[in-house]
Amino acid sequence: MAREHAAVSGGIARHGRLRRSSRVAAVLRILAAVVAVAVVSSGSVAAIATWQVLQGAKPAVTLALPGVRHEAVPTLTAQSGEVDMLLVATDTRTGQGAGFTGAANQAASSGVGHNDTTILVHISQDHTHMAVVSFPRDLMVPIPACTNDDGSVTPASSRAMLNTALSRGGERHGLACVAGTISQLTGVPISYAGMVTFDGVVRMADAVGGVQVCLATPIHDHNVSPAIDLPAGTRSLSGAQAAAFLRSRDGVGDGSDLARISNQQTFMSALARQVVSAGTLTNPAKVLRLADTAFRSMTLSDTLTDPRTLARLALAVTTVGLSNMVFVQYPVVDDPEDPNRVDVATDPAGILNAALRHDDPIALSAGSLGRSAVVDPNPPKAAAPTAPPSHAAGGPSKPATAPSSGASTPSAPATTAQLPGSVSGQSAATVTCAAGRD
Repeated sequence: MAREHAAVSGGIARHGRLRRSSRVAAVLRILAAVVAVAVVSSGSVAAIATWQVLQGAKPAVTLALPGVRHEAVPTLTAQSGEVDMLLVATDTRTGQGAGFTGAANQAASSGVGHNDTTILVHISQDHTHMAVVSFPRDLMVPIPACTNDDGSVTPASSRAMLNTALSRGGERHGLACVAGTISQLTGVPISYAGMVTFDGVVRMADAVGGVQVCLATPIHDHNVSPAIDLPAGTRSLSGAQAAAFLRSRDGVGDGSDLARISNQQTFMSALARQVVSAGTLTNPAKVLRLADTAFRSMTLSDTLTDPRTLARLALAVTTVGLSNMVFVQYPVVDDPEDPNRVDVATDPAGILNAALRHDDPIALSAGSLGRSAVVDPNPPKAAAPTAPPSHAAGGPSKPATAPSSGASTPSAPATTAQLPGSVSGQSAATVTCAAGRD
């Protein structure tokens, strides 16, 4: 454990400094959509909105792997049901616009691309806590055998980069391959998954009307497009600027991929606070536009194509307070064989994996914000959340924050899993600021 802590907080891994045109930031779309739909889904507006949204969704894909029996997904309601959802962002240049049609871009990533961002969202069975776990793209892990587009099977690998899992399965089975890899790594069965491409980032940032992000220092990065030159202070980031901010490595922290994850968590926590505040989630038109923008850019697993399932998943978020919504970077250490890669930090990862499997709340250590985030010394006063309208299309709805009378009770009190200081992350309730390149 001491060795792992030293490896994480000591020398900077060079793997984060390679210049790659990554297509990250997908989690902001699905996280916003799930939280947004949750607030209005206690009435029949949810059924109408989710039905309309899913008419524009891409064809569903299966999460079944070769030789693995895919269990039926249980019916989820606001009263019971653990949620484990995989979110993947691909870095593909295919179909991403004129700026990515050149030979160099297409050679870098085309077709289904690579899973540049891989995130596991876990919502507890009693819906009182939620963990959003980000997995570094350069993490070396075992990858199971995966069916690919021509029907053959890509053999299992005992050690490979995580971001190669998507391409091993191709357009039809890549999402299943990533899900199988993360499930094998964590021991958590994954029943729901969604994949997005980069072309929806700008539209999503615009759909939420911009995200208010605190910048502790100026942030400059001319290796993203468009280049960013942001002064310190609270800034509203939207459109292409928000996309560039989320992709930035050279402009934040120590310039590593791990610093970028920390920066994304600052953005996501700001987004989470914003989408649960008054004026964003209480307006059905805004909610529908937000969800529609997200799902038109997504490939969904076949377990997410029933609008009722989407609504029930969304309901699971309504009783999770911001203080119980935790963003965590999966524990890693530098790979001793390759400075451009990282390995699993065995002991801390074991604690996190056990917490996810046992459905235990996760507690972060003090000062564990990661490589590019600091606590805002003067956070804005939090606005009291506003309940959705008392009448929706079809009748009255209950306040989104009111627990249902049929809420299930865990068989035993949950044990909080205390993560060591080497594991970085932040709570959505803590207002953090992004720090520029040190």
